[in-house]
Amino acid sequence: MQSKIMRYIQRTVFVVMSAAFLSCVTTRTERTQEPAEGSATVPVAANTVSDTAAVAFARNVKAALDVQDMQRALSLFDTMPRELADDVGLQVVHASILVSAGRYAEAQEIVAALERAGVAETDTLELSAMIAAASGDRRAERAAVQKILATDPTNAIANIQQAKEHALNKRYQLAAHSYERALKGQPDNTEALFGCAQMNYYVGKLKESEAYLHRLLELEPNNAYAFAYLGKLAADDENYLRASRFVTQAIAADGMRPDFYLDLGVYERYQGHFDAAEDAWTKAIALQPDYFLGYVYRGGLYSERENYSRALADYLKVVEYNPKYYFAYEEIGVLQWHAQNWPAARSAFLEALNYASNNYAYMLMVAATYLKEKNTVEAKSYLARAMRGRATNSLEYQMLRLYHDQGGTNAENNVMLNIEREANTTKKGKLRYYMGLYYDLKGSEKAANEFYLQATSIQAPLFFEYRLAEWGLER
Repeated sequence: MQSKIMRYIQRTVFVVMSAAFLSCVTTRTERTQEPAEGSATVPVAANTVSDTAAVAFARNVKAALDVQDMQRALSLFDTMPRELADDVGLQVVHASILVSAGRYAEAQEIVAALERAGVAETDTLELSAMIAAASGDRRAERAAVQKILATDPTNAIANIQQAKEHALNKRYQLAAHSYERALKGQPDNTEALFGCAQMNYYVGKLKESEAYLHRLLELEPNNAYAFAYLGKLAADDENYLRASRFVTQAIAADGMRPDFYLDLGVYERYQGHFDAAEDAWTKAIALQPDYFLGYVYRGGLYSERENYSRALADYLKVVEYNPKYYFAYEEIGVLQWHAQNWPAARSAFLEALNYASNNYAYMLMVAATYLKEKNTVEAKSYLARAMRGRATNSLEYQMLRLYHDQGGTNAENNVMLNIEREANTTKKGKLRYYMGLYYDLKGSEKAANEFYLQATSIQAPLFFEYRLAEWGLER
């Protein structure tokens, strides 16, 4: 929002300076025309464009804005010459800077005064829309935008704000249409160009997205977001080397964006550059320590590289900053299981169950932690509650019942037979692990290893128990 307001201010300052320039040039031209024959000579005006108060003032404001010095720019208005007090263009600039400084009430006062004075409606409505957007008043913003579009359908400011509302509501195709209308009004509007690129990327129109990005780079050769999205497009095409090169250009243009480093880590990881991926995600975390995703990526890499203590530390950070990311609780449970910290593993799987309350695998892991502690009473009590409401002919119920009852050759054979009849490969692999764990908990190492081997024979495993089966065999 701030960058949008700054562009609006800079554009308005330019318009003010241009208007003052044209006014001065016109006056000067009129005064320097050859006099009619016999008439008195008209003296040439001494003042030039640089002598005009409006241009001088606008130039000073622009100098302050060029270095992002909002306070200095606002202080200039406090000491503005009286003869400029009624200059509409400067009042618009003043209100815009107040919006950027978060002083919305003062900005609105200027807008109200302009409206009372009958200033062009589009100018005041654009300001009203920007004030409403900056202050979070969606209803007022929407009303102002609709009024502008009713008389100026290709107005860039109104269409861009409408596009952002569509995008916020995940109506990406509608957002793309709004950005396209903004470009009809201002073909070189870089915000609209990027918006078109981004929305087309979201709806899968990748060639269109790429075309907009290249148009954007023609206008702004160092646009970081354009390079970042070209990286995403390359990654979608599984060209991770090219993707890395693009996002590296984005980082060179703006090295303070954590999302660029998150993407770089992903692209490097897919190329097998594990150290580079770790470095990228560590940089992302350093830039935004309270954002969970960097810890997710880096924790996964640590776990894959068997650096389990660091992986656990990262996943604990994940749930600290995003408690609803329940997958992290699963990872914490697995890693605590590896560390043989049974209470911590149980706590993690119980947390995961708060978000996936019917997950029988988490329930079996909770029960197993009790059994690891030789606490069969709590295990049975917990499993009795876990079985409630489940269909008694389901494999999930049968496995929970087997853990609860702890024995019976017929029950064991029945469960094993039903596992082999299971058509879903992932489910079969999971249940083979729990059959192995069942025997492991009973001290039958040979039978346990047999089922662990069967679980690890699954190609492209998509279940967390695969690692547990591997660890069981290593033991």
